[in-house]
Amino acid sequence: ATGLPERSAAFEVDLDAIIHAAVAIRPAPVIGTQPVAKEDLALVVDTSVSADDVRRALQAGAGELLESVRLFDVYTGSQVPEGRKSLAFALRFRAPDRTLSAEETAAARQGAIDAAVQTCGAVLR
Repeated sequence: ATGLPERSAAFEVDLDAIIHAAVAIRPAPVIGTQPVAKEDLALVVDTSVSADDVRRALQAGAGELLESVRLFDVYTGSQVPEGRKSLAFALRFRAPDRTLSAEETAAARQGAIDAAVQTCGAVLR
């Protein structure tokens, strides 16, 4: 009666519902154009201190030049006293408008260490 082939199908799409249910698009991170300064450091803390607490202290102390902090090793072997652990972090520093000097990088690194010492009782290994 409709003149359509026997195996025809039709459907309706509510685009508003699809758009509403879609995951929000996140903008891509900005890629820095200036060189990064990489610093690794190992801190010894009590085993009761979480790596996340140390990471947050490093972030707070390093200041605005800190781009990222990443835990890359946890060591509890014979070279660390009983009841303590060594946490190794990779720090990345970058300024948006210039190449960092060695002094700027060292100051930011020291600020991170000082904050971990004060907040977490860390000792630089």
